[in-house]
Amino acid sequence: MTAQHTVTSGTGFGIDIGGSGIKGAPVDLAGGQFSADRHRIETPQPSTPEAVAGVVAQIVAGFGAASGTLPVGVTVPAVIQHGVARTAANVDKSWIDTDVDALLTQKLGRPVHVVNDADAAGFAEARFGAAKGVPGVVFMATLGTGIGSALLVDGLLVPNTEFGHIEVGGKDAESRAADSVRETEGLSWEDWAKRLQKYFRTIEKLLSPDLIIVGGGVSKKSERFLPLLGLRTPIVPAGLRNDAGIIGAALLAAELG
Repeated sequence: MTAQHTVTSGTGFGIDIGGSGIKGAPVDLAGGQFSADRHRIETPQPSTPEAVAGVVAQIVAGFGAASGTLPVGVTVPAVIQHGVARTAANVDKSWIDTDVDALLTQKLGRPVHVVNDADAAGFAEARFGAAKGVPGVVFMATLGTGIGSALLVDGLLVPNTEFGHIEVGGKDAESRAADSVRETEGLSWEDWAKRLQKYFRTIEKLLSPDLIIVGGGVSKKSERFLPLLGLRTPIVPAGLRNDAGIIGAALLAAELG
């Protein structure tokens, strides 16, 4: 498990690599918020490690002195073991078995800490968001191009859970219930909520969580779909909304990088 250490001051830098966009910003580590407006660039296609690394370097360089020589935390939509990507979700399959930590450290010329995207978001939520001070089991789902997951036990992160890929109704969960599917299929909020209901009920059966948190860009519209769910577990939007990945990546780079 990844421990929750405490940083009292300073600035970090976080980058969030997604299937559609790559976002980055300097982060106030004490307050858990951006210290400058984030910058976003479309994810290159094909989204190979080299192409994405170039965009990451561009974003960091774009902040100039604001990025200084800070260690950089980078989220990747993949299982990350000791800096190496073991899967590739919604990015080019050439990421698999790539030493992302070494690639980005060389590209940026500074220390880099690489982490699964949903794990970074969960880490930030435990420190500054909806999971702060919550005991027991907290499950977080990031709903976007796919479904990412983070699992927290008494504030400690259990990494690389990948519960977005569990089978629900004979299908990979994210292929039915990701926010991108809602948009592509033109689902109403009500129809999408029915799919989320099946997904989160399955999570309840597997984990018996004390709290479920929903993150990703669609969390800004949580009032449109969360009230439609009938779960036994309290379910709330992420306190940091879609900024959680960047903030969590910066925290982890500063504390564990």
